[in-house]
Amino acid sequence: MRVPLSWLRDYVAVELEPAALAERLTLLGMEVKGIETIGAEWRSVVVGELLEVGPHPGSNRLSLTKVKVGDGTPSLSIVCGARNIAVGQKVPVALPGSVLPGDRRIEVTRIAGEESQGMLCSGDELGVTSDAEGILILPPDTAVGRPVADVLGDVVLDVDVKPNRGDALCMVGLAREVAAATGAPLRWPDITVPESGDATTDHVSVDVQDRARCTRFVARYLDGVRIEPSPFDIQRRLLLAGMRPISNVVDASNYVMLELGKPVHTFDAATLRDGHIIVRGALAGERLETLDHVMRDLDPEVLLIAGEAGPLGLAGVMGGAASEVSGSTTAIVVESAIFDPVSIRRTAFRYALRSEASLRFEKGQESRLARIGADRTAQLILRWAGGRAATGVVDTAPQDPPPATLAFRPARVSRSLGIDIDASEQAELLERVGIGTVPAGPGAQVPVIAADLTVPVTEPGTALLATIPSHRRDLLIEADIAEEVARIRGYETQPGRLPDTVMPAYRDDPWRLTDQLRTLLSGRGLSEVVTHGLVGPEDHTRLGLGVDDPATIRTLNPVSVDHSELRRSLLPGHLRVLRDNERQRRMDVAIFETGPLHRQTPEGPTETDVLGVLATGTAAPADWQAPPRGLDIGDVKGLLEWLVERIGGAHLRYEPVPARPGVDHPGRTAAVVTDLPSGQRMVMGRVGELDPRYLASCDVRAERVLFAELELDGIRRLLPDARRVDTLERAPAVERDIAVVVGHDRPATNVESIIREVAGPLLSSARLFDRYQGEPLSPHEVSLGWRLRFQPVERPLEEAELEELVQRIITALRQRLGARLRA
Repeated sequence: MRVPLSWLRDYVAVELEPAALAERLTLLGMEVKGIETIGAEWRSVVVGELLEVGPHPGSNRLSLTKVKVGDGTPSLSIVCGARNIAVGQKVPVALPGSVLPGDRRIEVTRIAGEESQGMLCSGDELGVTSDAEGILILPPDTAVGRPVADVLGDVVLDVDVKPNRGDALCMVGLAREVAAATGAPLRWPDITVPESGDATTDHVSVDVQDRARCTRFVARYLDGVRIEPSPFDIQRRLLLAGMRPISNVVDASNYVMLELGKPVHTFDAATLRDGHIIVRGALAGERLETLDHVMRDLDPEVLLIAGEAGPLGLAGVMGGAASEVSGSTTAIVVESAIFDPVSIRRTAFRYALRSEASLRFEKGQESRLARIGADRTAQLILRWAGGRAATGVVDTAPQDPPPATLAFRPARVSRSLGIDIDASEQAELLERVGIGTVPAGPGAQVPVIAADLTVPVTEPGTALLATIPSHRRDLLIEADIAEEVARIRGYETQPGRLPDTVMPAYRDDPWRLTDQLRTLLSGRGLSEVVTHGLVGPEDHTRLGLGVDDPATIRTLNPVSVDHSELRRSLLPGHLRVLRDNERQRRMDVAIFETGPLHRQTPEGPTETDVLGVLATGTAAPADWQAPPRGLDIGDVKGLLEWLVERIGGAHLRYEPVPARPGVDHPGRTAAVVTDLPSGQRMVMGRVGELDPRYLASCDVRAERVLFAELELDGIRRLLPDARRVDTLERAPAVERDIAVVVGHDRPATNVESIIREVAGPLLSSARLFDRYQGEPLSPHEVSLGWRLRFQPVERPLEEAELEELVQRIITALRQRLGARLRA
């Protein structure tokens, strides 16, 4: 917001230098992003009076003028091309040797054969208006010879008003802040409207059909007005504030918006049939040409200001071209209303019309400003355009709502700020911004987080009850009061000190396991990827999850359909990575990722962190000794077993699991299972190979892609509370190989489980090193070769003891599985 200091001084005495004032406002939370000194670049530019204006003897398009620039100073002869000059006018004159904005230097020159001893300046050349066609005409009473910088110069602050302080988006609002900081009194403009003749209700009627979105509507009627340019000083103020002057009536409404923060609109009364105004939602098929002369199709959710003949304007955003004030206007209807902030923001966003009015409506308006804004606009129109104001107003909600109250605890405020501030000092500070305080009685509720989450006052004298001014819509909870006390007292007065609270006890790093997994897998040559947590419906459909699957969590307002559902598997993202690598002709891919999966349950949404691995290509490249070897499921299983061994020292086994149709390769997918120290069985995830049909649907060319998904919580449960170092073995280990014949559909993990159960703690490892199917075995049999390693603790195993242990294993396999030793 651009704030000319000359305008701000109308409402509060500002004695601080601009830089000091900017610093004080910034410390109050109103950041001043820049200070612009208007006129600083005008060197040797003075006020001149036109003594003669005649035709140029050498050009039909130019004029030859005589200009007086001071008493006792010879008049200057200046050639000018503007058509709006006349004898007796006061104009800016750039003297020879002067410098204008943009480092433009003025010297004595000859133009079309005549000497020009300087230049008459337009507003554009001085940088105060956008008008480059005509010379800037100064007020008639401006002293000749006076530096133009003293007449038109000013200091403008560029203030960044934060979104929660819509009340400060005006001169009076910022004057309140300056008054609070300096102690100077706030000067509210004296608003009186001389009324006469018949009543406003004889000319205007208002029907608010949507009171939820228009809580108050005030209208005034004025006639006999003359549409002319605004007074020079008013135009200058508007220009310095960044607003283009239009006419005295329109400028009056814009002036009030910048002065009081209340957007006001003026209608040409002649365009209103019977003066009837309706506030309603748009009807299907309605259209409106707005003031920017764009024809717009109206959405039924848009709130309109309408007449009997149709729409007149977008409420709170922009008026319509058909009812705008023009040079022939003689009667005016002033509209000052309070609209729902959310409705205005949606309309402005819908039509890309973020106007100065909508900016203020979006932040909320206090109800009393509706009447004040209408009266102030009428007052200025009468002052600048003449005419008569009809008696009274049309007001749909004449009673202002009572001020809100907010209970707070001064002791809590002091504790929040980290400094002891007496309750009386807090009350005095709040009084400077119009917040009155009285003791809060027992039973008062202190809002601590939200209006519906309060703490009761139990002891008398421990809380104060603040009366919140209607313009401070941002003060809702106790913490807001604490912020206000600190802001008005001055953040710079807060003493700096280090925290002296007791440090919390040690807490294990929650990311330790994830970091450890990253380190281990990266060390094994896998590349970490981070894929998108949102996927599309097609990704879940390929996984066999229906479009209406109740366990899928969908976003309400997705950026695109490809990112509209929270993922339930890492596979869609990993296959995109694989596809992108294939397009770059990188066919050997081994990646991993740790990330969350989401699903909806009867108890609510859940998040599960998982480790995903995906690999394809060759495990060992070709060399002169051997051909290349492709990755197979054993490589991924071995990777998981090594990883879990390094993390928690657990032993993994694999059990059959039903394949997901069209996703998992039939017969090549298993559940990853382990036993906890308590003996409880735990399923950690799954490992397997993907179905070629699923790969083709994802546009992946690889024929064999291996994957694994493990829950991080399962891996975390394997972490030991303490690492124990095993003693060195005193006896040598002993190995025995056995080959057992079982049914071809018997999982090897069943055989291993029995071996480990029977062998007990002496068995340090059991490794499957051979699988044979063929003659002389029957077609329904398979031979599994196991290498058993026994590690005695105290003494070496006797041969007889070892043979007895092996026989017990063979007997258990025969009895439980019907197995036999292979000859």
